[in-house]
Amino acid sequence: MRYFRGSLLFSVVCLILAAFIGYQPAHSFSQAFSSVFLCLVLGFLEVSLSFDNTVVNASVLQTMSEIWQKRFLTWGLLIAVFGMRLIFPVMIVCMAGHLGPLSAINLALAHPHQYAKILAEAHTAIMGFGGAFLFMVGLDFFFNEEKKIHWIKFIESPLQKLSSCQGVEIAVVLVALYVVSRFLPQSEALTFLTSSMFGLITYIAVQSMGQLLEAPKGAPQQVAKAGLGAFLYLEMMDASFSFDGVIGAFAITTNLFIIMLGLGIGAMFVRSLTMVLVKTGSLAEYRYLEHGAFWAILALAIIMMISTFYEIPEIITGLIGIGLIGLSYLSSIKKIR
Repeated sequence: MRYFRGSLLFSVVCLILAAFIGYQPAHSFSQAFSSVFLCLVLGFLEVSLSFDNTVVNASVLQTMSEIWQKRFLTWGLLIAVFGMRLIFPVMIVCMAGHLGPLSAINLALAHPHQYAKILAEAHTAIMGFGGAFLFMVGLDFFFNEEKKIHWIKFIESPLQKLSSCQGVEIAVVLVALYVVSRFLPQSEALTFLTSSMFGLITYIAVQSMGQLLEAPKGAPQQVAKAGLGAFLYLEMMDASFSFDGVIGAFAITTNLFIIMLGLGIGAMFVRSLTMVLVKTGSLAEYRYLEHGAFWAILALAIIMMISTFYEIPEIITGLIGIGLIGLSYLSSIKKIR
């Protein structure tokens, strides 16, 4: 439980703030209770959608020095809570609605439904960027010639053999992006492809920076050998995983600050779970857990891209991720026995 003390304390503070936000406008205890309940729902939503992120974060974090681990848990948490859960939606509304930052914040406070509508209109671009980035993360794990352990062997073994073909993962992503764009209207297809290209370029840039910082060449988790490179990689991973959570949160409530507090609680528990996996050595013990996480990442990437033309409930996304990791956990136990 010592790994969760900070998360529990943080949660109590966030729930008190949520109660105050709900109570203040009309001095209603029922509204205060409603705000606390919504905060808890958003926290559970974030944890369920980011469970695979927990495992991948742990695989990277366990190779980092202790000082960079602490920086990820402090600086990274500030970026996750205030950057992705507060500043990111405001920036999207600024760009999509051609507004200044103060105007966007005022819109969120005075007209939250209009704010949510503008954010929803940017859904195609957001999902394109995040989907392309996560697709590359997942494929890079399986198209890895140094990979020695296979969970779903009849699929993973052939994929590893294809790793000798340089740039094969980029080719797969480009084909997938083209196929998805064919299901979209012409204007949205251009937006989707443009944002997806930026997602692809961002992934390559982060990987290249890791190599410049003397990170060894290989699967994404090995980038962690360089502290700054690993930190940037983890932050980009967190950002990509939080896209669907931030968008989905507006289906639950349009209050920007309740969303930030609720998703912040989830982000804090994700980091606590990450530290449990790192400090207890669970990834080494449960050998297929990491594989399940990367299969979940591929599933999430595909779902994000499909969601640009077909709505998929967040609960389905969360259940798929948890299901894949659960199966890999059971397979790991069976292997141990």
